[in-house]
Amino acid sequence: MIVIYTSPGCASCRKAKAYLKDKGLPFIEKNIFNTLLNTDEVRYLFSRTENGTDDLISKRSKIIRENNVDIESMSLSELCDFVVHNPSVLKRPIIIDDKNLQVGYDVEEIEIFNKLKAVSGCDKKCPHYSICGELCEDAA
Repeated sequence: MIVIYTSPGCASCRKAKAYLKDKGLPFIEKNIFNTLLNTDEVRYLFSRTENGTDDLISKRSKIIRENNVDIESMSLSELCDFVVHNPSVLKRPIIIDDKNLQVGYDVEEIEIFNKLKAVSGCDKKCPHYSICGELCEDAA
């Protein structure tokens, strides 16, 4: 299942959700301000990145800039706790499933979620075949 972490007023989040809906890809939306993250969830997100915290933390966020927060000096536990209490430091949207993590909205990169859906055993009996049929046939 795809999970998308969003925030209100985020244009990229709206675009990503629209893409997933248009492709018929089911997802769970987690608004990071309404559904507060817990430490384990933040730790899990960090564990899924390729470049560590740099992939998820916006060092240009207001709270980091105005308070001169040095996230580089924080332990992983301290950083997770900081994010739990300051979710606005996260880049958005964060789109994740069991195999992939995508930060931000990029049409070419978000397509991986649709391709993986097609490659993961989709055939003409699949309810999503009308959406991803070509990808399914290419993967075969």
